[in-house]
Amino acid sequence: MKYICLVYQDEKKLAALPQAELDAIVSECGAWVGELEQGGHHVFSAGLQSVHTATTLRSRNGRLSMTDGPFAETKECLGGFTILSARDLNEAIQLASRLAAASGGSIELRPLLELDLELTDPLDQKIAAAIRGG
Repeated sequence: MKYICLVYQDEKKLAALPQAELDAIVSECGAWVGELEQGGHHVFSAGLQSVHTATTLRSRNGRLSMTDGPFAETKECLGGFTILSARDLNEAIQLASRLAAASGGSIELRPLLELDLELTDPLDQKIAAAIRGG
């Protein structure tokens, strides 16, 4: 199975870190990705630009609106993600728990919607059926 690790950070706290501390966190994250690669668990990783560069799109009643910034009013914002391959949720938790970014923020771990897997959530099943064309 493939899982996405969504990394949330408080940009103000991140910006306030001394450069050496930020360098160390980034280095630890790179080492973590290296471990995933060596174990055959890494699929893809990317950091995201600042939340200040974000645009949120909403479509309501046929009208598109755009808002600068993220959708939610929160201190933490999505800062990056990694897609990893794991046998199950337990292995994904074990792998994601070693990510250094977890110490200053949070990580949401969620399975990807893969059509060849048995989906147990009714909404996931409904979406998969729509993707498959009924």
